[in-house]
Amino acid sequence: MLHSLLDANPGLDMIGLILGASLTVKGVMFMLIAMSVMSWYIIGSKMLYLGRARSRTLTFLDSFWKTQRLDDVWKLTEEQGPSPVSEVFRAGYAELAKLRKRRAEQGQENFTQNETSLGDIESVERALQRARTTAITEMESKIPFLATTASAAPFIGLFGTVWGIMNSFRSIGAKGAANLATVAPGIAEALIATAIGLVAAIPAVMAYNFFSRRIRVLNADMETFASDFLNIVRRRFF
Repeated sequence: MLHSLLDANPGLDMIGLILGASLTVKGVMFMLIAMSVMSWYIIGSKMLYLGRARSRTLTFLDSFWKTQRLDDVWKLTEEQGPSPVSEVFRAGYAELAKLRKRRAEQGQENFTQNETSLGDIESVERALQRARTTAITEMESKIPFLATTASAAPFIGLFGTVWGIMNSFRSIGAKGAANLATVAPGIAEALIATAIGLVAAIPAVMAYNFFSRRIRVLNADMETFASDFLNIVRRRFF
């Protein structure tokens, strides 16, 4: 029966339904397609970015714990690609270098245990925290769009569904006949809007959960490294 209906009304194919949809439903479909394209762009770019970040983080941590001198680690960060953890190290090391330079200008060879040294430790700690916050902000950029798409796309598609069904009932009222040929086009275009909404939402919510976990892992790596680096600084320089 469905095949005979399609043969009798070729406008019920997918392309025909989209082109023959009402202006409102077309707008809904265009919005959902745009959201889906943007989501896939974010998914691809974040997959590459977070993959490189994780790989470079592991490489840096391995080099850091094998190297005895912080100066040598700094040189390694210039040779290797940047990673969240290496950027935290560079921020902490740069702050430590400034403090050492200032102490040298004041004629103090070593850091001493006094109120000034406690303030210096806090300066290094703040530098590490700023770098970690900057790295998290960079990693989380564009990710909220995936959450927005995951939550909003089904409702936008539902709006297109409701609008299509409303048009179907209007056709029934205008023609005074409730047969399959009368209601099928409106219901079909309504279901297409729902399908596009789901196609946009499902990958977005899966990617959002995946990226959120990857970012939490990298954040934990940065937090652990910042704590270890601060302990090293306390032992060696204070």
